[in-house]
Amino acid sequence: MMDFAIFWEWLSFAVRWLHVITGIAWIGSSFYFVALDLGLRQRPGMPVGAFGEEWQVHGGGFYHIQKYLVAPAEMPEHLTWFKWESYATWLSGFAMLCVVYYAGADLFLIDPNVLPMSVPVGILLSMATIGVGWIVYDLLCRSPLGKSDTGLMLVLYGVLVFIAWGLTHLFTGRAAFLHLGAITATIMSCNVFMIIIPNQKIVVADLIAGRKPDPKYGKIAKQRSLHNNYLTLPVLFLMLSNHYPLAFGTQFNWVIASLVFIIGVLIRHYFNTVHARKGNPHWTWLGALVLFIIIIWLSTVPKVLTGEVKASSAAEVYIASAHFPAVRDTVLGRCSMCHAAEPVYEGIYHAPKGVMLDTDASIAEHAREIYLQAGASHAMPPANVSQISDKERALLVAWYESAGK
Repeated sequence: MMDFAIFWEWLSFAVRWLHVITGIAWIGSSFYFVALDLGLRQRPGMPVGAFGEEWQVHGGGFYHIQKYLVAPAEMPEHLTWFKWESYATWLSGFAMLCVVYYAGADLFLIDPNVLPMSVPVGILLSMATIGVGWIVYDLLCRSPLGKSDTGLMLVLYGVLVFIAWGLTHLFTGRAAFLHLGAITATIMSCNVFMIIIPNQKIVVADLIAGRKPDPKYGKIAKQRSLHNNYLTLPVLFLMLSNHYPLAFGTQFNWVIASLVFIIGVLIRHYFNTVHARKGNPHWTWLGALVLFIIIIWLSTVPKVLTGEVKASSAAEVYIASAHFPAVRDTVLGRCSMCHAAEPVYEGIYHAPKGVMLDTDASIAEHAREIYLQAGASHAMPPANVSQISDKERALLVAWYESAGK
C-alpha cells in the first residue's frame, strides 16, 4: 500500500504537469492568433480573397502573414491545424480530475455538510454537470439569441453565475471552483472539437472539390473563438484557486467566482483593443483592481480584516498565547490524524504537503496556515471530516490574531 501511495502521488504530479504543459501550448497559440487577427491590415494589391496581412519579426527573422476570411483560391500544399493543443489540455485535465477528485472523492469532492451523497453518485453528478454545461451553452449559441454577440455573452454570464452558485450547493468549495473551471474549459475545448475544426474542414472540402465555401461557417467559428478568448483567464484563476482557500472556502465563494469572470473580460478587452490599435483603455485595469479588492473583502465577510496580520518569526509567541492550550487540543483532535509523522486517517499515508501538526513547536510554526485554512476559511479539514465546530474555528482566529499583534 505504501508503494502504491507513492506511485499515485507521482501519477498525480505527472498528470498535473502534463496539463500545465498542454494548457500553455493551447493558450499560447490562442492568444497569438487573437493578437494576429486584430493586428491585420489591408493594403492595395493584396491577393484575391485576402482580408489582411501583417509583418512580424521574431527570433532574428521576418514573417509575412496573410489571412483569408473564407479560403484561398487554391488549396495550400502544407496546412497546419491548431487543434491538438486543445484536445490534449482537456484530456489531461479530465485525467487529473479522475486522479485527484474522483479517487479522493470522500475528501475533495463530497461534503456531507453541503449535500450528503455516496462516492458513485458524486462522481456521476460531477460528470453530468460538465456535460450539461456544454449542452446549455451550445443550445444558447444555436438559438436566435446567438445572432447578437453582446446579448448572448450577457445571457451566458448569467448562466455561469447560476452554475457557480449551484455548484457550491453540490460539492466542497474546492471542488465547486474546480468544476466551474472544468465546465468552462469543456465549453472551450468542445468549441474547437465540435464547431471550429468541423467548420474549417467543410471549407477545406469545398475548396478541394472546386466549390465556393459558404462564409457562414467562418462566422460561426469566429464567434466561438471569441468566447474562448474571453473565457481563458477566468479558467486559469479557477484552476489555480484550489491552492488558495480564501477564494473557494469562504461564505461568498460563488460571488468571488462570478466577479473573476468580469475581471477576465476586462483584461482581455484591454489587450484586444491594444492589439487592434484602437486605443489604450487603461480604465480596464482600474476596474479589474476594484473588483479584486471587492473579492478580498468578500473573502473575509462577515468579519473584515482591518490590516494585514503576519505570522511572527518566533514560534514561542504563539505557544505563549493564553489561547494555545485550547488551540493545541483542537489541532491534535481535528487535524493531527492526517498531519502527523504517522497519519491514522484511512487512506492517508503521508502528511499532506509534509505539514506536521503533532507537536507544540510544529503547531506554532504553522500558525498562519492553520489560521487561513481552518480559521479564516473552511478549507480544512476537507469536507470537515473531523467535524471542527464554528466555535473552534473562532478560537483559531482569536489565537492567531492575539499572538500576532
